[in-house]
Amino acid sequence: MTDLERFLACMEYQSCDRRPNHELCAWPQALARWQKESPEASKISNGYWLDSEDSLGLDRREYIPVNYGFIPPYRHKILEETPNYQVFRDDLGRTRKQLKEGMLEGTPMSMDQYLEFPLRTPEDWPNIKRRLVSGIPKRYPGDLEQRIARWKRRDYTLILGENCAANGFYWRSREFMGTEGLSLAWYDYPNLMHEIMEWYANFIIDTSRPVLEKIQPEYFLFNEDLSGKNGPLLSPRMYREFIQPNRRRVIDFMKSMGVKYIGLDTDGDPTLVLGMMMDAGVDALMPIEQAAGVSPQGLRKQFGKSLRLWGGVDKRVLTQGPKAIRAHLRSFIPLIEEGGFIPTVDHCVPPDVSWDNFRYYMEAKNALLSGDYARLEP
Repeated sequence: MTDLERFLACMEYQSCDRRPNHELCAWPQALARWQKESPEASKISNGYWLDSEDSLGLDRREYIPVNYGFIPPYRHKILEETPNYQVFRDDLGRTRKQLKEGMLEGTPMSMDQYLEFPLRTPEDWPNIKRRLVSGIPKRYPGDLEQRIARWKRRDYTLILGENCAANGFYWRSREFMGTEGLSLAWYDYPNLMHEIMEWYANFIIDTSRPVLEKIQPEYFLFNEDLSGKNGPLLSPRMYREFIQPNRRRVIDFMKSMGVKYIGLDTDGDPTLVLGMMMDAGVDALMPIEQAAGVSPQGLRKQFGKSLRLWGGVDKRVLTQGPKAIRAHLRSFIPLIEEGGFIPTVDHCVPPDVSWDNFRYYMEAKNALLSGDYARLEP
C-alpha cells in the first residue's frame, strides 16, 4: 500500500498492511543530544518537525505552505539584554522575556515570560486586522502551480497549512491578547470578540479558497491549545457562544471544497468541549496528552469511532527504558486493531529522552503498527 492508501484506510477503520507511522516533533535540544550520542541520529534530516523521515520509518506527509500569519509582521526589536536574558518584541507584536540558558536554534529550554500583547482594547483591533488581509499573493509560494501539479500525482498525505500555522480561534486570539487578557475579553468586550471570531473565520475561508479550488488535501488542522490539565481555558458556554458557530462555518467550507478530514490540536484535557467540536465537524484530536489525564483508550470509550485519535504516547515513559516502553505500547493493541488511531508522542520529544530510548521506541512502535505483537511481550 502507498502511504496515502494506508492513511485513508486507517482513518476509515479498514484493514491495511500496517498502520501509519507518524511523529510530531522533537526539541532541538533533544536532536543535539541524540547527535552527540550516536552518528545514526544525524540521518534525521527535517530537524524540529519529525515528518517524512526515512531513517525513522515514518510515512511521508507534505504540507501546503499557506501563510496564515501577519503580513507585514511586527518588526523584531530587542528592548533589553543582559548576560542571562533578553526582552524583545517578536513578529506578532508581543513583548517577551527570554532566558538565554540552554537556547538552541531559537528555542529556549523554558517558557518565555510574556509581558505585553498588541491587542488590549477594541481600539487596538484595526492595527491587528490590517496585518491579516486574506488571499493576497504573498500568502502563497511562488511556485504553487508547479507544486499543485506534483501533488495531483501524490501517493502520500497532503495537509493544508504547515505545522502550527495558528489556524485556531482560541490560539490566534490568545496570540493577540495573552491568556489573561483573552480570559477577561470574553466578558469585558463581547462585541469585539464576536467580531474577531467571525472575521477570522472569513479570513481562513478566503485565504484557503484559492488553494482548495485547485487541490484537495487530506486534512486541515486547527492549532488551538485551548485546554490545560484541568480542562478548557474557557467555559463551555463561552466556547458555544463565540467559537462554535464560526468553527462549524469554516469546517463546512473545508469539507464542501473536498477536504476529507478536520483535525484539532490542543494540549491538556479538552473533553468538556470536545463533543461540541465534533458536532462542528472535527474528525480527529491530537496530541492526547497523558499528563493531563486523558488517553486514547478513554477517549475512544467516551466518544466512539466518530473521533479519530492521533498521539497518546506518554513522553514521560520514553525516559524509562525498553521494558516500560513495551508495556506502554502494548496497551494500544486494541486501538491499533480497531483503526482510527495513529500513535505518536503526545507532544515534542523532550531532551531528557536518550537516543537509545527513542530509537527503541521507534523500533517497538514499528512492531506495534505492523501487528508484530510478540516483539512487545515482557
